[in-house]
Amino acid sequence: MSVRILALVGSLRAGSHNRRLAEAAVRLAPEGVEVELFESLADVPFYNEDIDVEGSLPAAAGALREAVLNADALLLFSPEYNGTIPAVLKNAIDWLSRPYGASAISGKPAAVAGTSLGRFGGVWAHDEVRKSVGIAGGTVIENAELSIPGSLTRFATTHPADDTEVAAQLTEIVTRLHHASKESAAA
Repeated sequence: MSVRILALVGSLRAGSHNRRLAEAAVRLAPEGVEVELFESLADVPFYNEDIDVEGSLPAAAGALREAVLNADALLLFSPEYNGTIPAVLKNAIDWLSRPYGASAISGKPAAVAGTSLGRFGGVWAHDEVRKSVGIAGGTVIENAELSIPGSLTRFATTHPADDTEVAAQLTEIVTRLHHASKESAAA
């Protein structure tokens, strides 16, 4: 049985380098691992406890929770907007943190990767994503991170899957998530 890793991409932009990085994870997934991109983050409304009610849950929020419940692990791809997490990704984490005590993200192994045009590759945002996921109940995998600086030049003519260094690092993260999800299931 394959391990299912759900990828959430914190950029909605057409041609996003982070989306391309997530697509690389799909292509590079080793045997026994399936990486799937969640395609509907743009449709998830801002979290509001008043609408997070059984029987009237917004469809996109329900689909997000269901996708995470059906996944064995999460791989979050984040650019850095003004030194922090893009709103769409933070909103997804907020939805996944509920219902309190029984959240979809609870106990799921998670890792963060991404690229940004700056010289630090989005590390501030990635730190915030890891913190938010951990507070929400996810199990952030230690040292399973990838922050790639200079996305505009690095990926101007090369897809991340075709960049040998990036492909190796991304494959290592997916492999670590694979092992962590197996350990989590055995516990």
